[in-house]
Amino acid sequence: MSAARADVFVTAAELRQLIETGDPVTVLDVRWTLAEPDGTEAYLAGHVPGAVYVSLDDELSDHGVAGRGRHPLPSGRSLEASARRWGLRSGVPVVVYDDWNRAGSGRAWWVLTAAGIPDVRILDGGLAAWTAAGGALQSGPVQPEPGDVIVAHDDLYHGARRTITAEEAGAHRGVLLDARAPERFRGDVEPMDPAAGHIPGAVNLPSTRVLAANGTLLPDADLRGLLAERGLTEGTEAGAYCGSGVTAAVAVAALAAAGVDAALFPGSWSEWAADPTRPVAVGP
Repeated sequence: MSAARADVFVTAAELRQLIETGDPVTVLDVRWTLAEPDGTEAYLAGHVPGAVYVSLDDELSDHGVAGRGRHPLPSGRSLEASARRWGLRSGVPVVVYDDWNRAGSGRAWWVLTAAGIPDVRILDGGLAAWTAAGGALQSGPVQPEPGDVIVAHDDLYHGARRTITAEEAGAHRGVLLDARAPERFRGDVEPMDPAAGHIPGAVNLPSTRVLAANGTLLPDADLRGLLAERGLTEGTEAGAYCGSGVTAAVAVAALAAAGVDAALFPGSWSEWAADPTRPVAVGP
């Protein structure tokens, strides 16, 4: 595993060793899908031992923020309060996981690292990889001791990870990735937002394409090849968006694992399409 990849992802075998040897680690379960945004029931039925459930909609988003799309970023202060409830402690590594295309864990990884929290990694392959590696499951809730983690950035739109605004996305000079499904990119369908299509100049790379059939990140050579097809190599100016800033975080994580530092457009298409004066492109 490359150093860049190891900074972003942890394997199920590595996590299992951490837990079994008693090394300090905080595990967060961030199960979320578009169809089932509340993953509480699935979490309670079975989760990685010691994992604490995190709500993407309620704790990794702030729906009181207007004009920032369907999943506005939380403030650093509210995130710090949540993170302490989850038991995050200074100096203790964090592993985040989900059970659907790395969407929930990608969002958690991006939000936590944007807030300045170090040593946060995504469980490669999610919960399926954990059980495939022989990991046991625990049912019921987990109530951790309160943590003491300190969030360094209150405004995550200007935090430790790069972001771009709608205006910057429209004028992006490098490669702007649209991480939605091809049919939404083309404008064939739009189930969520008021306009169908994509930001002019964007190229399509569905977040699911960076994953292998088993849900793990593509091998390094395959990932680099996929990105190179879209003009993305180390040093390329890159940005990414999706429907509302969730699955684009998966693309940003994959790019980081390949050594490409990409900016996120947090409001994504939901913010862009909300303004009828903004241009919309359709087709491949």
